[in-house]
Amino acid sequence: MIKLIGVVGSGQMGSGITQVAASVGYKVIMMDVSAQAVQKAMTTIESSCDRLIKKEKMTAAAKASLIGNISTGTDV
Repeated sequence: MIKLIGVVGSGQMGSGITQVAASVGYKVIMMDVSAQAVQKAMTTIESSCDRLIKKEKMTAAAKASLIGNISTGTDV
């Protein structure tokens, strides 16, 4: 059984994979070479969730759970 997913790269594809995996309950570690890139990805994920909340396709509690499933790092 999969318990943890590692995503290398936090660009458009990596942040999207991270968001989808975290939204269905997986614990995800998203890694990139710079803290700035990781922070930008987290901002993008949070903005995406906020848009879904505004459209009533996600709750604030679901966003909190999704964000709680994501860990980040820069050192493999």
